[in-house]
Amino acid sequence: MFTLKMMMFSSYSSFFLCFFLFFSVTHVLGDKYFIGTYGVNYGRIADNLPSPHSVVTLLKASKIRNIRIYDVNQEVLSAFRGSGIQISVCLPNELLKEMSVGEDRAITWIKENIQPYIPGTKIRGIAIGNEILGGGDVELWEALLPAAKNIYSALNRLGLAHEIQVTSPHSEAVFANSYPPSACTFRDDILPYMKPLLQFFSQNGTPFFFNAYPFLAYKNDPQHIDINYALLKKNHGIYDAKTKLHYDNMFDAQVDAAYAALEKVGYDKMEVIVSETGWASHGDDNEAGASVKNAKTYNKNLRKKLLKRKGTPYRPKKVVKAYVFALFNENLKPGPTSERNFGLFKPDGSIAYDIGFTGLVDSSAPSSLLNFKVCKFNP
Repeated sequence: MFTLKMMMFSSYSSFFLCFFLFFSVTHVLGDKYFIGTYGVNYGRIADNLPSPHSVVTLLKASKIRNIRIYDVNQEVLSAFRGSGIQISVCLPNELLKEMSVGEDRAITWIKENIQPYIPGTKIRGIAIGNEILGGGDVELWEALLPAAKNIYSALNRLGLAHEIQVTSPHSEAVFANSYPPSACTFRDDILPYMKPLLQFFSQNGTPFFFNAYPFLAYKNDPQHIDINYALLKKNHGIYDAKTKLHYDNMFDAQVDAAYAALEKVGYDKMEVIVSETGWASHGDDNEAGASVKNAKTYNKNLRKKLLKRKGTPYRPKKVVKAYVFALFNENLKPGPTSERNFGLFKPDGSIAYDIGFTGLVDSSAPSSLLNFKVCKFNP
């Protein structure tokens, strides 16, 4: 009996050991391109921002471990070397046509802009353009997939494809409709470009990246959208009759709308990641909802939601991941006033408003990033 019990214990121990190892490996692989669930976009269209080295100090003090930038700036990539922060870079829109011509050009671009910084700088993604499909240049629509294929093929030839993910973030302009979430579809004129792009990304295990902005939805229709629903505050929410699901916030609804659109074209297994979301702290007179109070509320509630590591009503087992826009206000961005007022931090490194980040200088103190006080972190 003792021997039998020992054998049974050994079998159970082996099973749980194998399960633990499998879970651990899966967990590590799952975090390969995105650590946790929270990231921030580091835009730099401004003339008053701190140095990239100071930005690294800010990010580490704030426990922000995932960053997206919109180019391959050498100073930024050098500053992030050894930081441990995951960074996704971007092949700018103006280079898409050139990269679509042939793999040789893609190899040259990677050798010049990516290879010199790895493995010290944790470059984990290359976004092929930004919000191409649905934009005004149809020639860029046509160049998007060839450019993505050539960049991926070049990474593969250089032995980097297993470390760096090729992606392409979309705006909500790719959708024909998104209300209720289950009714969402891709625009008919975009489908001829979207379907082969999704097929390519599906073959490589790449998620669907899109920019979700409840702020923009509310700004465009404040008469019919409950501000509390957009801000992830307590509200009556909406009911999707087809799926029989209730939504108490617009962010979840936008993510599930993307899942519904993907499902309709045969990609129900593809993960959705939000590449941009945020709320403006200031805007023009006609930009409803743009205020410091609302920006603080949205970003605080979103961060709290993401840290729970849960899914959406339609995809409860798919943990939601998102990059918030943006690290700083960008005072040189064109467009309405809101475009220049999405920042979580001020140029001196102090918080723009309190959403739980600590370890920064007092927002009322006239000091700089060099005088950081690394204090406790409240997740």
